[in-house]
Amino acid sequence: MSEVRYMISDAAKLVDVEAHVLRYWEEELELPIGRNEMSHRYYTEENIRLFRHIKELKEQGVQLKAIKMLIPDLEQGETEMTHLIARVDKFQAPADGQAAAREEKMQQFQCIMSRLISEALEDHTERMGYEISSQVSGQVIKEMDYLLRMKEEREDERFKRLDEVIRSSQKSRKERALFGKEEKKRRGFFGQKKGQAV
Repeated sequence: MSEVRYMISDAAKLVDVEAHVLRYWEEELELPIGRNEMSHRYYTEENIRLFRHIKELKEQGVQLKAIKMLIPDLEQGETEMTHLIARVDKFQAPADGQAAAREEKMQQFQCIMSRLISEALEDHTERMGYEISSQVSGQVIKEMDYLLRMKEEREDERFKRLDEVIRSSQKSRKERALFGKEEKKRRGFFGQKKGQAV
C-alpha cells in the first residue's frame, strides 16, 4: 500500500495552521520534508503528527529552539506533554518575558518577510516569463513576415518570367501568323499570274 501524500495546503488544514507556518517550522527546525518530482513539498501522516505536536508545544509557550531539541523524542513517539515540557525546562534558562516576546515577534516578522519575498519572486518570475514570451512571439512574427515577403517576391518574379514567356510566345505566333498570311498572298499572287498565262 502506498504512503498517503498531502500537498502543503492540505497539510496546513490538517494541522490547523497557515501554509507559511509549516514552511517556517520546516526551515527553523530543519525538518526533512519530502519533495515530489516537480520539487513541491509533500507531507506524510508522520509529518502531520509531528507538526500537530509542534503546534501543541507552541501553544504551551515552548520556543522553537527548545522544540528543535525535542524533535528526536517526538519522532520516536514521545507525546506526553508534561514530560516534554519538563525536558524543555531543563534546556531553557528562565528568560526575560520581554526578550521571549521580542524573539517571537522577530520570528513572525521573518516568516512574513520570507513569504512576501517568495511571493514577490514568484510574481517577478511570472512577469519575466510573460515578457520573454511576448518578445519571442514578436520575433517569430517578424521572422514569419520576412519569410512571407520573400516567398511573395519569389512568386512575383516567377509570374513575371512566366508572363514574359507567354508574351514572347504570343508575339511569335502573331509573327508566324502574319508571315503565313503574307506567304499566302504572295503564293496566291504568283498563282494567279501563272493561271492567267496558261
